[in-house]
Amino acid sequence: MSKQNNFLPRLILIACGSYSPPTSMHLRMFEIARNHFMERGMFRVIGGIISPVHDEQHKQGLVGGEHRLAMLKLALRSSNWIRLSDWELRQTQWTPTVDVLKYHKHCIEYAAKTERGEAREGDYAEWLPAELCACTADVQLRFLLGSDLLETLADTKLWSNEEIESLCNYGLVVLTRIGSKPDKFVFESDILSKYCRNIEFITNWTTNNLSSTLVRRLLRRGQSVKYLLDDDVIEYINKHNLYR
Repeated sequence: MSKQNNFLPRLILIACGSYSPPTSMHLRMFEIARNHFMERGMFRVIGGIISPVHDEQHKQGLVGGEHRLAMLKLALRSSNWIRLSDWELRQTQWTPTVDVLKYHKHCIEYAAKTERGEAREGDYAEWLPAELCACTADVQLRFLLGSDLLETLADTKLWSNEEIESLCNYGLVVLTRIGSKPDKFVFESDILSKYCRNIEFITNWTTNNLSSTLVRRLLRRGQSVKYLLDDDVIEYINKHNLYR
């Protein structure tokens, strides 16, 4: 790592979702985003956080939280910078995404102040990046998402204007597919266009339609999902007879 990178603003990426099951693409999103920011000299990405949704989300194909946590732990064993936060899943009920970001941002800020001697020493969450202790400046937290999730922001039944504004204030990092036009979607949204400077688009140049929905369909049909999921995750799914 170059010395120049040591002077870049620090950034932590957080992604929220079902992860039922976690696919290789879920992790690739973090790698693609980190490369994007580092190559352009914009940020030094010091950590990634995966926050699985609460069981009360009641999404189709959503298996229990304990299974999803177990699969994510297996999938993340090969990463030295993406970490799992179970806070959202451990709550007594479903938590709005904005509140999930607010909690993690608070923990990041408090941990940084503790290391600088500006706050009392407290619990150090396992998902906090190790490099946080070496930071002498503020660390940004941004919401990592796919273009499909971005387009749901137009649904007033799912998101209020206040929630969208809060998400945009954190900053959105949107991974897009080749040929998609998320910038057009932002232009057509009055509220998103207002915060367009807080939205970073990153093109995934690898054509890939991999999704948890596709994986569940293959599993239901008894077809192989090798190379789509971590081998240990596949073994876990087979052992517990999930998605059949």
